Amino acid sequence: MASPKLTPMAMAVLELLHERPMHPYEMTQLMRDRHLDNRVAVKAGSLYHTVDRLLAAGHIKIVETQRAGRRPERTVYALTEQGRDAFVDRAKTMLGTIANEHPEFLSGLGAMDDLGREAALEQLQMRLLHLEAKAAAQEVITRRLVDEVPAIHWVDWRYTTAQVRFELEWTRQLVDDITSGRLDWTGDCHPDRLHAVPVESTEDRSDDRAS
Repeated sequence: MASPKLTPMAMAVLELLHERPMHPYEMTQLMRDRHLDNRVAVKAGSLYHTVDRLLAAGHIKIVETQRAGRRPERTVYALTEQGRDAFVDRAKTMLGTIANEHPEFLSGLGAMDDLGREAALEQLQMRLLHLEAKAAAQEVITRRLVDEVPAIHWVDWRYTTAQVRFELEWTRQLVDDITSGRLDWTGDCHPDRLHAVPVESTEDRSDDRAS
């Protein structure tokens, strides 16, 4: 039976095990230090579950167990040749193929005419505040990464910050297009002009048939 497709969390685990054997606690700490949470949800429960699945699939193996004082026993895992091959194949697909993703923001943009100009503008301005705060926080993290982490380990972070900067500038332009009047609303889909269509009740239909 073919092994299940490697998830982003599985790829993150195998990526770290390319460097050296590790126990899950060390993996979690490294993921947080390198801010891998910008591409995977770094939660201990999901990480341990992923490790179990990779072990069952033969992608990793147990190389030793460690115990320090009264701390719980820690199991150290290493990458297998099978795991390395699966990782390489999946990484090539992820890197070279355009995934068909559907961000929620696109659906929100599609609904702007139905929201009306003022409501849409209010939400976009709120989004701008969030994006500006996020971009500022990312700048702080980037400065730390430059000093502490080899650049090859945070290329994904560079992509994430570039996306945020692009969305920030793009949204600023959209807000400017709306406030300047360059972007027109159709005028017939504003919420105050939408009226619910009366639903004919079962009793009404019964009365019609009776008459």
